[in-house]
Amino acid sequence: MDRRDFLTQVTLAGLAVSPLGAVGRRQVPASDRIRVAVIGTGNRGNQVVQSWLKHSDSTFVAICDVAKDRLENTGAKLASAGQKVDAYDDYRRILDRKDVDAVLIATPDHWHGPMTVDACAAGKDVYCEKPVSNQIEPAVKMVDAARKHNRVVQIGLQQRSWPHFQEAAKLIHDGAIGSSNHVVMAPPGGFGGFGPPQQPQPTMPPSPPPTLNWEMFQGPAPRKPYMQQRLNWRGWYDYGGGNITDWGVHLVDLLTWYLKMDDKPPQIVHTAAQYVRSAKDPERVPDTYVVTMQYDGLVATLSNAALFGPNNEPWWGNYFFGDRALLHVNRSGYEVRPRPAPSGRGGRGRGGPSGTATQPSPPPPPPQPLAEAVKVGFTGGELDPVDATAVHIRNFLDCVRSRQRPTADVAVGFNSTLPTLMAIESIKAGGKAIKWDPAARRATAI
Repeated sequence: MDRRDFLTQVTLAGLAVSPLGAVGRRQVPASDRIRVAVIGTGNRGNQVVQSWLKHSDSTFVAICDVAKDRLENTGAKLASAGQKVDAYDDYRRILDRKDVDAVLIATPDHWHGPMTVDACAAGKDVYCEKPVSNQIEPAVKMVDAARKHNRVVQIGLQQRSWPHFQEAAKLIHDGAIGSSNHVVMAPPGGFGGFGPPQQPQPTMPPSPPPTLNWEMFQGPAPRKPYMQQRLNWRGWYDYGGGNITDWGVHLVDLLTWYLKMDDKPPQIVHTAAQYVRSAKDPERVPDTYVVTMQYDGLVATLSNAALFGPNNEPWWGNYFFGDRALLHVNRSGYEVRPRPAPSGRGGRGRGGPSGTATQPSPPPPPPQPLAEAVKVGFTGGELDPVDATAVHIRNFLDCVRSRQRPTADVAVGFNSTLPTLMAIESIKAGGKAIKWDPAARRATAI
């Protein structure tokens, strides 16, 4: 099947977005719509909401955020789309409601675990943004809660719903690159949410603005005096994991998906990290890092070294090194580069005791190199007209009705997030390697 046929299938499935931004699906009676509440109305939350509005078989009934101004802004946007919602600053009020079937969680990472566990216990299905958590123990509890309460929990790893990522996966699954024993992962350039340096704390810490519920923002995190810089939360250990977890989870997710390792955690993870372009700050993730991940029969590396090609061609992404070919994939496209045919090597055998050459067992024949290169995209910007987040949401809504497990089930999201969380633990342990105990579901420094 060529790409045009593949995209046609997506369109016929009702998943392709029209120029007007609407998904071609029938109108659904209000009584049959899935009722959804949004917890977290920041940048990503609003992006997902816009994709969600393309599905007429669901409706928003409530929103929640710790910042009043963001609540008002999102409420106004939904009202202009014909959806009236109630607003809260405490997510528990949403979970108390009987008219909420599912929740979208788009909060800082440290809230993902407790909110998902509480939502499952309240009988709600969950679409939760990635990574699953900023710590391992809450992530384990998320999987347990989903299974205990038989809830549908989709993690926002929308690359699994993106056509050209699916095409590249099929190439690997069909043997295009042969056997792979090494994967190199490089996120887009940047400082991983590190943000500006901390300023000295004044004698009298400033009070949070009246529009912010600072206590609720901190939630399960350690209590700290309010600082505006903490709202740039991603690079703080208390709330996120910097670039390692934020982008690393997308890259590790491709590794586990493409190599059919969704149920396989890493054995050992080790991180070398330094504060190179920023002041040392033990409360925040270093800006420069290299992570090594050891699986059974595979070694993977994750580094935020900036990769770019001729004319700034986007070379970041995943590199799968196979014995037939190399596959490189990111949001701009994918490419398969065949390995050159192996050439014979000269050499003389060593003589044995009698002076005759020993005859070792012949090695297996080398795999045949791929016949030709494949290149799709890499012309600038993201590839494909399909809104992958809308497709991912469509899968979630369908699973809410069918009770099937979704494309990026919480257990899949856990194993894609776990190596990045072990990488953070390695930094906190002073660079020690971290070993995963699958029986105890616990990570320890070695």
